[in-house]
Amino acid sequence: MLNGKRAVITGSTSGIGMGIARELAANGAQVVINGFGDAAAIEKERVNIELEFDVKAHYINADLTNAQATRDFIEQAVQAMGGIDILVNNAGIQHTDLIEDFPIDRWDMIIALNLSAVFHGTAAALPHMKKQGWGRIINIASAHGLVASPFKSAYVAAKHGVVGLTKVTALENAGNGVTANAICPGWVRTPLVEKQIQAMAAEHKISLDEAAKMLLGEKQPSLQFVTPKQLGGAAVFLASEAADQMTGTSMSIDGGWTAC
Repeated sequence: MLNGKRAVITGSTSGIGMGIARELAANGAQVVINGFGDAAAIEKERVNIELEFDVKAHYINADLTNAQATRDFIEQAVQAMGGIDILVNNAGIQHTDLIEDFPIDRWDMIIALNLSAVFHGTAAALPHMKKQGWGRIINIASAHGLVASPFKSAYVAAKHGVVGLTKVTALENAGNGVTANAICPGWVRTPLVEKQIQAMAAEHKISLDEAAKMLLGEKQPSLQFVTPKQLGGAAVFLASEAADQMTGTSMSIDGGWTAC
């Protein structure tokens, strides 16, 4: 389906990003993965992608909280693959606190990585996509890009910003072969969410399984976690011909969270 396409996925050494990278590769796309972690573990994942899916996989790390480093990263990916067709902006971090207690450095970092990096990556990729007359910008927002929760001011602000930026990107590029859409996941059992489950288990003196069910019960009517593979499938769809006229949308994959 995506044979010959070249994809960059930020924050993809584990979790949602890795799930998306694997699904794009499984459908024939060459990929660049990106993110922090143990070097040996990352190399193992990169090699596994190549062996399992018979595509070229590259690893390029960068400090995506830095504007120029983010733009340079896209150019490095273009050089490695000979171009860029698909950009999945996925990298993100989280911190929870009351607004008046929210550390300034954590606010700045969350906005830099969760929102500004999406802008800078998109800005660097668009000229290449527009020149070839085809491209897909896929932004991983969140249910928190559509609705709010307490104690998550920076994350909610950033993800609402990603949804708005997606719409602007779509309008500015309508008709030139480049689309922009956001995927808005609900709870996915990533390391970020796992920390929340552990904190809930400790606070309520319950098991991790009980805490996970409690977490889901607060927001996600399906009472099941979204999986990285499911989100990867959505990204594959958005990169396919079936989604040629789908742009500026926010695709909720949240077990009914935002239907409430």
